[in-house]
Order: sequence, then C-alpha cells, then structure tokens
Amino acid sequence: QVQLVESGGGLVQPGGSLRLSCAASGSIFSIYDMRWYRQAPGKQRELVAGISSGGIANYGDSVKGRFTISRDNAKNTVYLQMNSLKPEDTAVYYCRMYTSKGAYWGQGTQVTVSS
Repeated sequence: QVQLVESGGGLVQPGGSLRLSCAASGSIFSIYDMRWYRQAPGKQRELVAGISSGGIANYGDSVKGRFTISRDNAKNTVYLQMNSLKPEDTAVYYCRMYTSKGAYWGQGTQVTVSS
C-alpha cells in the first residue's frame, strides 16, 4: 500500500505565504508525476500545479507567478510554496502522485486566506 500524508495548511492573511508538503510512504518503486489540486466549497476540484519526474513544472493560470511546485525524489515528497495568497485561494488542497503501483490521493489539507 502507498500512503500520502500532507502537511502545512492553515490560516493566513491575504498576501501571506504557506508551504505545503506531501510525503509518500509504503511500497513505492517509482513515482512519476506529482500534482497538487484544490477544491473550494461548491466548486469542482481543479489542478493547481504539477511536476514531472524530470522536474518540469506546470501551473494553473490562477496561480502562475505566485506558487512554486518542487519535489525531493530521495524523500518521495512534493512541495507547494504559495506566496501572495488571496482569499480566492481558500480551499482544501490535495496532492496526487502517479506511481508504478497506480495513482494515489492525499487526505487533503485546509488552506484559509482571510483577514
């Protein structure tokens, strides 16, 4: 079994920063793409950012220039550095990893941007 454990969410004021982490554990042979999604109340889950096994990153239009995705392959961990946060970034953030044993979701971590 593969488990993804997220951390780093919380309450932050507009303009602030947070760093999310998602670590994979279990019987992992290879991890390919790593992604972050988010889901706000009443809205569909959307792709925030993704990073390939070679380190190529892509971002949703709403977060370009503010968020940075990175990965540490030795630790089977993906990060999301979120800067210049806005109230509309408020959502539950989920990581997703595509591995040699299939695709897995994290449990989600709440990010709330409010003054």
